[in-house]
Parts: sequence; C-alpha cells; structure tokens
Amino acid sequence: MTVRTDGESVIETVAEGFEPVREAFAENFRTRDELGAACAVYCCGEPVVGLWGGYRDTACTHQWAADTMVLVASGTKGMAAAAIAVALSRGLFALDDRIADHWPAFAQHGKGEVTVRQLLSHQAGLATLDGRLSPEQIADTEFLSDLLAAKELDWEPGTHQGYHTFTLGWYASELLRHTDGRTLGQFFAEEVAEPLGLEFYIGLPEDVSDGRVADLDAFGHLDMLQNLLTMSPRFVLSFFNPWSVTSRALNVLATRQPSDLNSPAFRGVEIPSANGIGTARSMARLYGDLATGGEALGLDETVFTELSAPPVPPSGDRKDVIIGIETAYAMGYSKPSPDFRFGTSDAAFGTPGAGGSFGFADPDADLGFAYTPNRIGPHLKDDPQEVALRDAVYECIECRDSETAPIRT
Repeated sequence: MTVRTDGESVIETVAEGFEPVREAFAENFRTRDELGAACAVYCCGEPVVGLWGGYRDTACTHQWAADTMVLVASGTKGMAAAAIAVALSRGLFALDDRIADHWPAFAQHGKGEVTVRQLLSHQAGLATLDGRLSPEQIADTEFLSDLLAAKELDWEPGTHQGYHTFTLGWYASELLRHTDGRTLGQFFAEEVAEPLGLEFYIGLPEDVSDGRVADLDAFGHLDMLQNLLTMSPRFVLSFFNPWSVTSRALNVLATRQPSDLNSPAFRGVEIPSANGIGTARSMARLYGDLATGGEALGLDETVFTELSAPPVPPSGDRKDVIIGIETAYAMGYSKPSPDFRFGTSDAAFGTPGAGGSFGFADPDADLGFAYTPNRIGPHLKDDPQEVALRDAVYECIECRDSETAPIRT
C-alpha cells in the first residue's frame, strides 16, 4: 500500500494493530522534516512493521525503495556485537579472557590484564587514537593491528566507562582475527548476515550498486552545537579541545564532516563501529532473533543471559568520560540508563547511531526494532523522529496486551 504525505510516498507493510506506527512514520514527513527513511519491527519472531518512504537522494529525485540501504553510523555496533555473541557461543574466547592471551602483542603498555568483558563494556580505556586514519590505512590490516596493539591506556581498565566510538569495533575485529582468522566484517557476513538473509554490510562489497545506498544529508555545526549544549556542556567543551579524551576518541578518521563516511572510499573498508550499511528490515530481523533467544544464530543460553542481564558498572564514576552523560554498556551494546531509556526493562539492548538511526532488542516484549534515516540530525540518542516511532510501537503492544489479557473478576 502507498500512502501520500504531501508529495512523499510512504510504502507500508503493517500488521493489524500496528497502524499507529504507520501514522507516526507519515507524520515524520509532514511535520518533522524527514527526507527519506525506513522503519521495521519484528514481534515474536514475525515481521509486523515494514515502512519506507521519501527520497534516497538530497535532490529529491529518487524515491526510497524497498531495497534502499543507508549508513547507520554507530548503529553498526549492535550488528557487529551480534557477531561477537556468535563467537562467544562457539567458544572462540570467553568474556573474562584476557585479550592478550589471544593476541600477545596487545599486552604492550600495561594492557595485559584487559579482558574481553571490559572491552565490550567500553571500560577498557582504549577509546582514543592519535592522528586520523585514511581509508588506505584502515584497509591495511597489519598496520591497523600494530597501531592498536601499541596504544597506551586512556584510563585504568574497569575504573571508568567511556564510549569507544570507533576503536571498539577494530579491537573486537582483531580479537576475532586472532582466534578465528576472519575479520569482524567477514565473520559477520558469513556467520550472521548469510544465515538470516540480511542485507547489511560492514565494508560494502564492490559489486553492490551505489544506486542502492542512500545519500546522507548531514546537519550543520550550529545544529550540532545547540543540541550538544542541551545534552552536556562538559561534552561540548571537551569536543572542541583537540587534546581532550573526547576529541581524540571522536576524531580518528580523515574526514571533514559526518557525511564523508558515506564516500565510496570509506564505505569499502571495515569500520565495525561506524560504517555499516544496510536496510532497516535486516536490522530489525537480527534484533528480533536476538530478542527471542538468538535461536537462528545458534546463541548459547549463557550468552543470551549476558545480553539481557544488567550491566556491570565501573568501579568509579558511571558518567561516560567521552560523552559526559550517565551511560550503561554490556556485550558491545548500549543498555538502558538514566540518561537513555528504551525498552520495557533493563533487559533491552541496542545501539543508537549519531544522526538518528537506532536498532534494539527488547527480550521482555520479544521485539526487534530498527529506524534508519538519511537526513542526519544532531542527536546522539533519542532523535525525535525515532522516538515518535518507538513510542507508537509500544502503544500498539500495550493495546494488544490489554485486549488479550484475561478478564479478572
């Protein structure tokens, strides 16, 4: 079905009872300045929402199609974390293993005791890099491995948590490469995307048509500054201080603006924390499987328990030393925290992407959700368009549950 919204086309596949999600999606185009986007939801293992609409290019000449893919920034982390969950289930390494036991060169500069759990919880103290990496350097696996191994600690592991904005994925990839032989992008493609039939890539193959990948319409610096000030003034001050841990964590790529990450050169290399490209349907499909125990991926029960368990906080301040708000992380995912609530309980897990994208699993509701826009807003979390869709999904679930609940007398 096609719904016209002031000249835009919104294509829908919506199960009975989820019609309010379609209305929220259309409202994003009417009143919230949406350019192009998709939203998908899986509930109890079944697709219940599939929406896409608007334009995949900034000139508004090509409509978003069912197979349009888009870069989801840090939304990539959640997809990459699923690959790590599969690796854990297969016994390639354990959460409390020391990384250096699998990758001896990693032990340099006092890193010998850093554990896999600390890395996946953003507590490893390895959030920054010195200098900015080009696509050619990222593609040079040995160069990148040596660079990561030689890194000095930003803080004592386990004492603080700080968003490993780009480095998380590369360290996780090296751990995989030293235990399995494949990079994270390769492992994801073969052990996660292929079994589930996902159209999602960490390192876009050359044979995928550029015409399927949406352009990004990035926010301006003033928009970003205004939003960040409402979030954390300390973060803003640190962001513009080139010597701060925040600036050195966020500015590790040879780019001038966020949309540069969508250039062909950066699309083609593996940045498992930031350059995943795919469809909302694929993200929701993966999160839907994870929410119901990860059976299709063969997840071990203990791994699923770790995914849905409350996070283990650092021994020191719980405020994120990179982004300046109270955060919670586990297993490579963001978890609900005082400054970022999502899902029906602390069992939920997912990752928001800078600019608005968000994918997450809610085990208590057997729910997988994904939203992927191409007009990149200045929000690090709780993008208004995404929140409107997420709220509508939960309103539908509450109505469904109330209708099916037994009558008590």
